[in-house]
Amino acid sequence: MPTERITAAFDRAKADKRAVLVSYLMAGDPDLETSYQALCALRDNGADIIELGAPFTDPMADGPAIQRAGLRALAAKTKLTDVLALIARFRESDQTTPIIIMGYANPVHSMGYGAFAEAAHKAGVDGTIIVDLPPEEDGPLREEYAKYGLSVIRLATPTTHEARMKKVAEGASGFLYFVSVTGVTGAGSADPAAIAANIDMARRVSGLPVCVGFGVKTGAQAAEMAKIADGVVVGSAFVEHAEAAHESGDLACAPQGMGVLAGELSKAIAGVAKP
Repeated sequence: MPTERITAAFDRAKADKRAVLVSYLMAGDPDLETSYQALCALRDNGADIIELGAPFTDPMADGPAIQRAGLRALAAKTKLTDVLALIARFRESDQTTPIIIMGYANPVHSMGYGAFAEAAHKAGVDGTIIVDLPPEEDGPLREEYAKYGLSVIRLATPTTHEARMKKVAEGASGFLYFVSVTGVTGAGSADPAAIAANIDMARRVSGLPVCVGFGVKTGAQAAEMAKIADGVVVGSAFVEHAEAAHESGDLACAPQGMGVLAGELSKAIAGVAKP
């Protein structure tokens, strides 16, 4: 079911002649109940796939907004097991929307690859993006994932040349996450024309759908990326709603704001007809 659920999301989008919207939020930011409501709001307003951040003390790819989100989640004592429990709760009413855990190797390694893979499968996880675990080092994790059909989703960048892309694609499944800028999340905005050839190469070499993220915040930016990619990933713009809710004390405004943004992005992406 897990990888198939991701494939089905892309198939539905392809039938609608559009790209998919991948929305990110940090689990436990500002608390787990708000995260659950946000998951539902994203799903109800056009998010095709949801990336759920697992908070970690030493992130390397996260920009300031997501770093702060991780710190808030950690302050709320959110653990990897809490992230899994949150997904299991979501799965009680949703067996369709793919959920991807995005995080770092240390918590997964600490839990144990086998134990994590089994727990993720039972919770209803479809795959993971482990930012700091390169293809050369994730063999043991992939072996455990294979038992449950979990996807290993890899990152590529504008500096990933074709020979390296072949290694990145080796053992990957679900989709390929193309980082549009050489930097952290929320940093700047890429020129779609400058990376279009890279995305075409990534799709050709991997045989997987390619989703573009980092630096995409607005409907206009999402629409431009939808012209060249199979999916568009938006993270920091959603997380900023959680930050505003935390600062104001009105936690309900986080899922509400995320839902509105998801609707705007979904509409913008749907406006780009794909062959």
